[in-house]
Amino acid sequence: MTLTDIDWSTWQAKDPATLVFVIRDGQILLIRKKRGLGHGKVNGPGGKLDPGENAEQCAARECYEELGIRVRDLECMGEHKFQFVDGYSIHCWVFRTFEYEGEAHETSEAIPLWTALDEIPYGEMWEDDRIWLPLVIEGQHFSARWVFDDDRMLDHDIRMVDSVTPGGTRPLESTTQ
Repeated sequence: MTLTDIDWSTWQAKDPATLVFVIRDGQILLIRKKRGLGHGKVNGPGGKLDPGENAEQCAARECYEELGIRVRDLECMGEHKFQFVDGYSIHCWVFRTFEYEGEAHETSEAIPLWTALDEIPYGEMWEDDRIWLPLVIEGQHFSARWVFDDDRMLDHDIRMVDSVTPGGTRPLESTTQ
């Protein structure tokens, strides 16, 4: 499967999600995921939007749940449209911040990893991270589309943009049967 096999004009993600990267004193706050998609990999904190939640609210909630920190002044740096060959898809907004409160600590979801910006362990991360994470660190906004087979990247395109506006609120679950 390649990008051209997908009608991106009608593409709809199964799950809207977020990633957050906290940068401080030449370091970036990464996590080792303990469960869920990407279990065992190094990534930024984040996750799926809850019903009724917008991307910025999700980003803040996930940082608190996964690391016990409260982030603020989030800047949306990019958007990912991930399509997996098994049919799963994610629309992910990537945030960056330099402002947070609290001390990151291990939770049932993640192990915090303060990492020097020049020592990011790309070999332990999703294959695409080495392409776009440097853009986030440098302050460059982007929009990207990706095709994956499990954790293997098959195709992608990425373009630089002036700004990124995160998507709207995830709809509330229907209560009718």
